[in-house]
Amino acid sequence: MSKNTQFIKITEIIESLDTSVISSERKEVLLPLIEYIKGKAVENEIIRLNFICTHNSRRSHLSQVWAQALATYYGFNNVYSYSGGTEATALFPVAAQTLKNQGFQIAKLSDAENPVYAIKHATNEAAVIGFSKTFDDIFNPQSEFAAILTCSSADAGCPFIAGAEKRIPITFEDPKAFDNTPQQAEKYLERSIQIATELSYVFQQAKL
Repeated sequence: MSKNTQFIKITEIIESLDTSVISSERKEVLLPLIEYIKGKAVENEIIRLNFICTHNSRRSHLSQVWAQALATYYGFNNVYSYSGGTEATALFPVAAQTLKNQGFQIAKLSDAENPVYAIKHATNEAAVIGFSKTFDDIFNPQSEFAAILTCSSADAGCPFIAGAEKRIPITFEDPKAFDNTPQQAEKYLERSIQIATELSYVFQQAKL
């Protein structure tokens, strides 16, 4: 993969991320994911990351999309990111719009109650297919993956995830709390930037 094919705005955002704002406590939370990715990279194995939240509507999708973009930027050729929930709902439109505002190209492939989106971060890389699904949906890997719990309720509700090689809680505050308020766009962007910053740190540290 080459970051040269990545959309310019996404590259500019990645290069503007300030990982120095990440606290030492938070770095401890991120360490198991760093070690998982690094261990797979050493063995030249496929790295499958399944980001899991209750409704698979906001944080898990933001994490999935940024993980794929950051893997391209940092030259990880064998990362495949996924997302899922403990139940299926729909990708929340503001989450999709936030990514679009940050430079991702988003095409709505279906207008169903649970719409399907193609989300691209680079001209020559496959689109992330974004829609809400359960973490064990057939669309997602059934074995040899890391389960990354992005919300506390999924962390508490999923003590065991079949097929996962590692279960890693990395929880984020839910921007849903600001839905239909004047702060909605600001808070979704804030959460997206936090996720991108922390995952950027993860890939930086995992590079061999």
